[in-house]
Amino acid sequence: MRFQRNERISDLIQREVADILHRRVKDPRLQGITITAVRVSKDLRHATVFYCDTFSKQKKDVLGNALDRASGFIKKELASRLYLKYIPKLYFSYDDSFDYGEKIDRLLRMLHEHEE
Repeated sequence: MRFQRNERISDLIQREVADILHRRVKDPRLQGITITAVRVSKDLRHATVFYCDTFSKQKKDVLGNALDRASGFIKKELASRLYLKYIPKLYFSYDDSFDYGEKIDRLLRMLHEHEE
């Protein structure tokens, strides 16, 4: 199966942004963020970075503001790490699928406890 170029670049950007956030960004609000996926447009000019907060459970707007403030630095780091003609503009979006999964798991545990 052939992969499209934007899918390969999405995977690469996901790994690099996660590494940059883990090793280079010093903002304490961004500690514990997990990059779950990246979706790159077909023209490779825009990238939506999906993230979730696994440890600190901060408010979504606080994390969004912190990521927006760090986006320039992250883009500059990507430019030095990736060999692309254009580095995509980064948009950050909270991935609430993990929160939904936790809710379902909690409901199933409650149902299981109720049956016993």
